Amino acid sequence: MAVIRCMSQQLLDRIDQRTRLAGHNRLALLLFRLGPRQLFGVNVFKVQEVIPRPPLFTLPQLPSAFRGAADVRGRTVPVLDLARAIGHQAGHDTGGAEPAYLVVTEFNRSVQGFLVAGVERIVNIAVEDIQPPPDMGREGHYLTGVTRYQGELIQLIDVESVLAESAPRGSELHAIQPLQPVAGASNEVLVVDDSRVARNQIRQVLDQLGLAATLLSDGRQALEHLRQLADAGVAPSSRYAMVISDIEMPSMDGYTLTTEIRRDPALADLYVLLHTSLSGVFNHAMVEQVGADDFVPKYSETELAQRIAVRMERGKRGTSEEE
Repeated sequence: MAVIRCMSQQLLDRIDQRTRLAGHNRLALLLFRLGPRQLFGVNVFKVQEVIPRPPLFTLPQLPSAFRGAADVRGRTVPVLDLARAIGHQAGHDTGGAEPAYLVVTEFNRSVQGFLVAGVERIVNIAVEDIQPPPDMGREGHYLTGVTRYQGELIQLIDVESVLAESAPRGSELHAIQPLQPVAGASNEVLVVDDSRVARNQIRQVLDQLGLAATLLSDGRQALEHLRQLADAGVAPSSRYAMVISDIEMPSMDGYTLTTEIRRDPALADLYVLLHTSLSGVFNHAMVEQVGADDFVPKYSETELAQRIAVRMERGKRGTSEEE
């Protein structure tokens, strides 16, 4: 219990340190195990608390992938066994013991819990030290990156993908009409997100709006791509109507990407919309600080489509005025 109390205090301390981490290309990770060996990590800002495994009860409306629900401080929280959800067989090599801890998370406007075998510590990792995940079959399908801490391999779990596939949701876009193309105006959007599920969700929105998409998986890759366009004599703002970027990504986060775009005269006029699963007013303050044009919390297809439509309408007016 003393370890859990210490972990809870660390989580509170990390929340207080957000402004020091954001935009400095560092990622705070909660490290945990799904079995006796492999170490995994998740962005600590998606974690509300870590508690010993509580009693679970059934709810008839829960998707079959969920183990049940827990009462956490008077709130009903759906619970997934994370090892089973990602097909991590080693997670059950525990002598028949059930996962001992519940990691309560909040992202994509929802709260859910993940059962894990053990919780280790919270660490700060330089984003440039996070590498793309290797091809590991079904389990690798849920990874956003790998890194090392004190010589030990850490695999970063894409909890957005885990949740999306465990509790699939229907499309909200029945009321959104395709946008009318305008001669001379770009109809292409650069999408930057390390989550495969998030990239596909955004692409589907753009498809239904009749817009083209270029999909990249981290901020450094996006910055290099934009600078290559500029070096080749192509104005990035004429190629792309806007950039939609996640915030927490390996190699370069969305705050740093936006800062670098604003610093570069060849890129500075790009329209940047930041799109994140993290909750809280903190994000709005950081959006203004780094110079982003807009911010949309994940994930509402309708809200995202509306923000894109507003930007495209403004872009059309700008094109007409230039003509």
